[in-house]
Amino acid sequence: MTTLACVVGARPNFVKMAALLDGLRRAAPQLSPLLVHTGQHYDEAMSARFFAQLGLPAPDVHLGVGSASHGAQTGRVLERYEAWLLSRRRRPAATLVVGDVNSTLACALASVKLGVPVIHLEAGLRSFDRTMPEEINRLLTDAIADLLLASEPSGVANLRREGRPESAIRLVGNVMIDALEAQLEAARALAQPRAFGLEPGAYVLWTVHRPANVDRPARLVALAEVLAAVARRLPVVLPAHPRTEKRLRDAGLWSRLERTAGLHLTPPLGYLEFLGLEAEAALVVTDSGGIQEETTVLGIPCLTLRSNTERPITVEEGTNTLVGDDDARLLELVGEVLAGRYKKGRRPQLWDGRAGPRAAREIRAFLGVPPA
Repeated sequence: MTTLACVVGARPNFVKMAALLDGLRRAAPQLSPLLVHTGQHYDEAMSARFFAQLGLPAPDVHLGVGSASHGAQTGRVLERYEAWLLSRRRRPAATLVVGDVNSTLACALASVKLGVPVIHLEAGLRSFDRTMPEEINRLLTDAIADLLLASEPSGVANLRREGRPESAIRLVGNVMIDALEAQLEAARALAQPRAFGLEPGAYVLWTVHRPANVDRPARLVALAEVLAAVARRLPVVLPAHPRTEKRLRDAGLWSRLERTAGLHLTPPLGYLEFLGLEAEAALVVTDSGGIQEETTVLGIPCLTLRSNTERPITVEEGTNTLVGDDDARLLELVGEVLAGRYKKGRRPQLWDGRAGPRAAREIRAFLGVPPA
């Protein structure tokens, strides 16, 4: 059997890897995946919850890196993944990395320096904003990867513009949508809105965690004000990322939000619980990349608290609108949603729930493994 090291580090990776492993089982059973968890996402209870809900197997390797600054965390993952590669009597045929977290770049670097080919799933996405750590991770990983599996046409165009060879680029579609379609029925069955006393289609789901939004005190105050303004029009559920909660508490805003009528604050949710809320929302407000994709497929209006996106297809074809720091525009668009005037969008090409098997076939061909 040909061994493929499959790296995950944080929650978005878990969702994509679940779909990819399922695709490998169906389309490339000759490959033997080894699941490597770097431990970048260090909340073990939440990590285990995602693994269980997504049907991911227990990791074969756990590097236990934990939280640190970007530089320290990237260095620790590189050091520990390199040590693991060196410890093996026979190295994997390739390392597969997904997304744009620190683990993605670190494991790609460790691999390429030891002559292990690198496969990047979700290659080519670009926000063109180099203040985002994720953008640096994406650029550098794509520069050294040997097989580049893109989720949307803009990714292919970006890779070509950056001089990557055509022979290395494959458009396979969006594996995140495979996971969504596989789990949507189970997520809806939880009747998650009722847990907050809400009716389907009659609330806003709101997530925010990026430094540009929560690390600037003036912006954080403005967000708290617009959040309260939206909650006066329609109930809002806010699963609070630990980073967001800390910033709100430090700014003295948390207790004020707890008293805001119509606002439901909750700790981070499991994948199924969040998807259940997302699928029944009237509107989603977020600064997350993956949520822009999910709402597009679900047909849920999405207002993104960023001035750019690495997933432009969600704006061009989907239900996403970039609002940046323009809170007046956000409130205007909330009004359009409530009045039924917001754009409908459509499902992009190859976001069809079969991206995992397509990616698996490309990986099998790249590794020279014949069909079963």
